[in-house]
Amino acid sequence: MSSIKKLAGDTIIYGASSILGRLLNYLLVPYYTYVFAAGEYGVVTELYAYAAFFNVLYTYGMETAYFRFATLNKESAQNIFNLTTSSILATSFILSGILILLATPIVNYLEYPGKENYIIWFAFILAIDAVLAIPFARLRLEGKSKQFAIAKLANIGLNIGFNLFFLSLCPAILRGDVFTSLKPFINTFYNSSFGVDYVFLSNLLANAALVLLLWSVLRKLKITFDWSAIKPLMIYAYPILFAGLAWVTNEMLSRWALRFWLPENFYPGFTSEEALGIFGAVYKFSVFMTLAVQAFRYAADPFFFSRAADKNSPELFSKVSHGFILFGCIILLAVSINLDILEHALRRTEYRTGMHVVPILLLANLFLGIYYNVSIWYKLTDKTYYSTWIAVGGALLTIVLNYVLIPIAGYEGSSWVTLIVYFLMAAVCYIIGQRHYPIPYPVVKDLTYIALTLLLIFVLNRIEIPTLWLALSVRLLILLLFSGMIYVLEFRRLMPKNR
Repeated sequence: MSSIKKLAGDTIIYGASSILGRLLNYLLVPYYTYVFAAGEYGVVTELYAYAAFFNVLYTYGMETAYFRFATLNKESAQNIFNLTTSSILATSFILSGILILLATPIVNYLEYPGKENYIIWFAFILAIDAVLAIPFARLRLEGKSKQFAIAKLANIGLNIGFNLFFLSLCPAILRGDVFTSLKPFINTFYNSSFGVDYVFLSNLLANAALVLLLWSVLRKLKITFDWSAIKPLMIYAYPILFAGLAWVTNEMLSRWALRFWLPENFYPGFTSEEALGIFGAVYKFSVFMTLAVQAFRYAADPFFFSRAADKNSPELFSKVSHGFILFGCIILLAVSINLDILEHALRRTEYRTGMHVVPILLLANLFLGIYYNVSIWYKLTDKTYYSTWIAVGGALLTIVLNYVLIPIAGYEGSSWVTLIVYFLMAAVCYIIGQRHYPIPYPVVKDLTYIALTLLLIFVLNRIEIPTLWLALSVRLLILLLFSGMIYVLEFRRLMPKNR
């Protein structure tokens, strides 16, 4: 099997599990938009934005360091696993302890007084996520994509189950609608004053179950603290930490900024918290592109590292990047021309007012995926400090542009900022990378396909078709023709014969 076919096979497994998992998880979006008003959903959006920052801080680049050092010397892979997991375990204990101790001042600052349980639960969620990062990375490195997928899907399934249990079944039992004999039992633990609290508790319980699901990997862990051995990993990883924090700033700053920088009554009839809830809900539709990026990264990280020594790797990496962009263009087209259908997943009409920013966010995430492709050079040349400078530059630009554009254009401005920053970061990373690790990317061809995709979206979204079924038929035909063109023109080049 060729290298690209192997990568494609792994990506399909990771992608299928991610897509199925996200689709299951995505069912929570119409559910949440039915259960919670926009202001309440804004709390969920805001706190998960903060959690994204802490996720980076808790793992501090050790996942990538594990990949790099475990592939450099496969005989020491177990020791690298012990060192990285032990290090994260220790730091997670410290960081979560600090969060728990500071829970009261934190919730007071966030203007959620009396909700210390938010911080306490997130402290445990973050710790579990971090400690399990290296076991998940080990599954990817060892090619155990099926075990990886099963664990991820089980986690999502449990999260959905707990949400339904706490937010729907328990209230129904207490009202006497169903299973009335269980009412005394439910009363022993259920707090009817909780609302979005149960969203966070469900996440915590589902994460805790992951420890059992990954026990076959965790039981191989031998707690190891050896500063001389872990120092090289830390040196390699710390630039990735700062780059990761900058990346999260690019991705999540708008969630915080909309709450504090959006002028009062910018959107008539909506508070800034409600606008944040609307933006958080429609942002979920970029999940279609995010899934492609995530599935690709799961498979590509170990793929790139394992083939770095191959003399033909630059040409191989070029084909991989081109294939990713082609697939991303199909997703961008498919979603952007069907927003009038997708918006019905948002149960309350106020959420649908933000659907017009979805194509911008999809394109932004496509460029994010391109960045992940072209950034492989600094990982393979051990020049990870470049990632810090590029990402920090992007973060500073994100802050400045959001500060300027949110008061003028609201969450539309934030969406354009995301696109501009990811495009510039991908471009800068490509230009610098060609000096250190030249890869013959077909830039003109890639940009041509992206431009053609955007032209089709522009035209199709402005053609008035009298009936919905006729509109769907036309869109499907265009999508099939576009996909067929890509298959005919590109498939043979991207999928070489077995060697």
